[in-house]
Amino acid sequence: MDKNILELKNISYSYHSLHGETRALDRITFGVREGEFVAVVGPSGCGKSTLLSIIAGLLPAEEGTILVNNPDGSLRYPRVGYMLQREHLFEWRSIYKNVILGLEINHMLTPDRLEYVNSLLRDYDLEKFKDKRPSELSGGMKQRAALIRTLALQPQLLLLDEPFSALDYQTRLMVSADICHLIRRTGKTVILITHDLSEAVSLADRIIVLSGRPATVKREIPIHLTLQDDSPLAARNAPEFNEYFNQLWEEMKS
Repeated sequence: MDKNILELKNISYSYHSLHGETRALDRITFGVREGEFVAVVGPSGCGKSTLLSIIAGLLPAEEGTILVNNPDGSLRYPRVGYMLQREHLFEWRSIYKNVILGLEINHMLTPDRLEYVNSLLRDYDLEKFKDKRPSELSGGMKQRAALIRTLALQPQLLLLDEPFSALDYQTRLMVSADICHLIRRTGKTVILITHDLSEAVSLADRIIVLSGRPATVKREIPIHLTLQDDSPLAARNAPEFNEYFNQLWEEMKS
């Protein structure tokens, strides 16, 4: 993880309406290394989701550039998987039909891809529920299904926009731990938007702290925890955890 595969250089964005212009992002600059798990935190309404939409290519930056440094030397943009706050599963499709939807739309229903989906269903303990409808699953199971749908296209860069925020606290802890473990096992590069400072410290390799709107990068905090085992739940008991949490809290308050 010694080279940035993605670099944001002075990214700015404003929303325009009949009442004027609202500056959302102001010269955002940071890089993301291959295989790194980066969390982005900041006050509500500061533009975190806007930033993620720009990285995903859903919004054009008004100013600035995004540089790509692929390991193979190519200049193509990384394949992006984008997981939103809600799972957005279709009730009229089974769980299996939901998770292969992206493959279906992109005409990629090959035997290798489908076997990969089946392996993800096994890894996420959803194989025996694949013929169920979304309403028959718990919130945590639906989030796992949504992640499988995202991973089915084998993205190089995974964007997570508060994917656990709709879950109750206990389920959120368990699901985030499971998903983080499986994401790290695949070596994906991840950018996570979250309001939960504990979640950021326990999941991320590095945390980007944004200011209030218009958002600027206030601080970057590398996370190094002393762990008995590499899991988000164990991270919350690491001796350094409270210190990192307090650093983040002070940044957010100021």
